[in-house]
Amino acid sequence: MLQRIRDRSTSWGAKIIIGAVIATMALFGVDSLVGLLSSGGDDVATVNGQSITRQQVEVQVQRAIRSGQVPPEQERQLRGQVLDQLIRTSLLDQYAEEGGLHLSEGQLDNLIVTLPEFQDQDGKFSRELFKNRLASAGYTPLAFRAQLRDDMQRQQLQQGLSSSEFMLDDEKQRLAALQNQTRSYRYQQLDASDLEEASQVSQADLEAYYQDHRDDYQRPEQVKLAYLVLDRRELADQVEVDDDQLRSLYAERVSEADRRVSHIMLTFGDQRTREEAVAALKKVKERLAAGESFASLAAEVSDDTSTSDSGGDLGVISRGFFGDAFDSAVYSLDQGQVSDIVETDNGLHLLKVTEIEIPSFEELRGELRDQAALADVDDLFNERVQQLIDESFAADDLASIAKDVGAELQTSDWVSADSAEGVLAEPGVMDAAFTKDVLEEGFNSEVIELDQDRRMVLRVRDHRPATTLELDEVRDRVSAAVEKLKVQEALTALAEKRVAALRDGSQQVVDWQRVESATRQSGSNVPAAVNGLAFRLPNPEDGAPVYGQTATQNGVALVALDAVQEGDVSDASESRVAQLVERLRAQAAVSGLLEQLQNDAEIERL
Repeated sequence: MLQRIRDRSTSWGAKIIIGAVIATMALFGVDSLVGLLSSGGDDVATVNGQSITRQQVEVQVQRAIRSGQVPPEQERQLRGQVLDQLIRTSLLDQYAEEGGLHLSEGQLDNLIVTLPEFQDQDGKFSRELFKNRLASAGYTPLAFRAQLRDDMQRQQLQQGLSSSEFMLDDEKQRLAALQNQTRSYRYQQLDASDLEEASQVSQADLEAYYQDHRDDYQRPEQVKLAYLVLDRRELADQVEVDDDQLRSLYAERVSEADRRVSHIMLTFGDQRTREEAVAALKKVKERLAAGESFASLAAEVSDDTSTSDSGGDLGVISRGFFGDAFDSAVYSLDQGQVSDIVETDNGLHLLKVTEIEIPSFEELRGELRDQAALADVDDLFNERVQQLIDESFAADDLASIAKDVGAELQTSDWVSADSAEGVLAEPGVMDAAFTKDVLEEGFNSEVIELDQDRRMVLRVRDHRPATTLELDEVRDRVSAAVEKLKVQEALTALAEKRVAALRDGSQQVVDWQRVESATRQSGSNVPAAVNGLAFRLPNPEDGAPVYGQTATQNGVALVALDAVQEGDVSDASESRVAQLVERLRAQAAVSGLLEQLQNDAEIERL
């Protein structure tokens, strides 16, 4: 939770991002979402009698989608993951409560006011930052306090479990020695060219392999489809848009575009009265009218020391972030203009728009043309969508519907749920093709909403169930697999023979590839299987190499381990492996607790 707030709360640049998010929240806010969902807040699960509601799941799902963490097409899968997580956190919360873990209101207050995400440039807690940054992360203040309390209690519990896991110094030293150990070895790669004769594949071999691996030669359930796609953009491509429309749209964009703003701010209260601040800013306005630069006056006059040295620059500002008075002033100015005196919670300001962040009209012409054309065909598109819905419900085919709605009738070859490509691979399409009404009854599908601009209807032209392909249909595949297996078996036998000869000294290999002082993470120039075996072989004794063999991607390799150099243990305490082991032990402790709690709990998914 706090990470989402941290990600949106660094520097003026981050404030601009927050401003954009807040503007979005005005249309899709979590409070509105919660209000909408509260009417259907039925339980989706209970944990030891404690309810988990549909509302809790949906709020977390929509936060994840809105923040960009999860794409919308994974919403269904995300719901299951969110429910699993809510069950786990419910178990931990119940355990913490039974164990007496508690945070008082005072502790929460102290924690909140010390969080850097909510502090202004002077290091003081800011209510405005608190409110805005919670909104950008999708929280109300009350929801944030409740979530923070739960998070901190779970953190106390997990930290307690983690701190009970530790490593002894000699364990750390041993791990560091193993981690930093190096080995010198030789290896030889064997492939099919090393065999004296090629492997022979008989019919009996094919049949035996085929029977043992029938599951590898399954053909999934497949359909042939007819379908049509109604596309708003194709309609828009046929529309003529005049230049006046484009310039009107561009003017609207300019009026709402982000602006780079500078300010001169005077505070009032302790050092000056409001009237004195107003009078001082009026004199500044006179000096500006006389030709003095805004930047030099900001450096001389402004009480905002964080911006005065940069000419009062506040960065790029989005509508909705600094409040109505600020917006009214900034968005009434053209580039280069200075506002009248504006009052905010921080003080009195003179505001100057130094730049309007928008590309030129010509740069946006194509985008504006698409926007205008799409708007022009909106009614037509909706009419045709309704026509598509009405006609596809009763029609026995799609050809007549395609003509009526102006869409092209398309067909597919055999396709399964897992092999679809293009538009057929989009979410929901193959699910619709395999519904009972479409697959068994032969009806047209319901209209599928691919996205805001496209609608689709399909029907099944032909269907064949899942089956195991006959050997004759997959003979080439089976033959290649058998041949590869026989080559590998022959190479393994050859490697075993050579290793035995090396061990008793009856044979020597002269074309070794040598690797000196290899680490466990040796580079890609050495096959991973070879390096792995070199570090699994026992240490050589009395200077005699240790031999072994291992399968590789291209065959089999012989390995001769010559020497082991013990690793440096001077950095044992900082060893990455030791730290990783400690983290894994801590995670195992938490996972073990969760597993026990789940086994002992009464969990019901509704």
